[in-house]
Amino acid sequence: MLFTNFLSKERFTDKHQWVTIRLFTSLVILLLAAPATHSDGPLSDTAKKEAVYQMYAGYKKDFPDIEDISPQQAMAMLEQNAVIFIDTRKPAERAVSMLRDAVTKEAFLSNRDRYAGKTAIAYCTISYRSGLFARDMANIGIDIANLRGGILAWTLEGGTVYDDQGRPTPRGHVYGDKWDFAPAGWERVKFSMWEQMF
Repeated sequence: MLFTNFLSKERFTDKHQWVTIRLFTSLVILLLAAPATHSDGPLSDTAKKEAVYQMYAGYKKDFPDIEDISPQQAMAMLEQNAVIFIDTRKPAERAVSMLRDAVTKEAFLSNRDRYAGKTAIAYCTISYRSGLFARDMANIGIDIANLRGGILAWTLEGGTVYDDQGRPTPRGHVYGDKWDFAPAGWERVKFSMWEQMF
């Protein structure tokens, strides 16, 4: 009752202030009511892998015409030096770890001739953002495949990621709790809810 009285419109002289406080309060309530993260909890790496591929299948509906490349196929192509990975994540995510020799979207687009003859494969955490990027590129005639399940599937399938010094690392940026399916024993980095919105 006291809390409801505090949030009543009559307490605020400015309507925008009241709306802002109501929105903030609603967000806090939602965050407090959110289920606990699964982290290394009861899910095995096999169950995490299944969850990642299931989530990706749902996301794939937004870019159905984009070719998927499985992590295993991409690993084989990497060993043959037949691939260029395009990391479509934010700089803070890339600073934690990346696939070997990956480049940013900007670097790829400004040096496309340099990668001629290689299969371009985009990725992000679970390959939703990269799928949208590949779709946008297809609309202007640039063929880019998408890494099925992203860097999460890559690591769950045994793939290696590298830090900003080019060293193998057991660290991964999982973006947020919803995508916290990194392999057991990995150090996870996440954005806060605020960072995820911007």
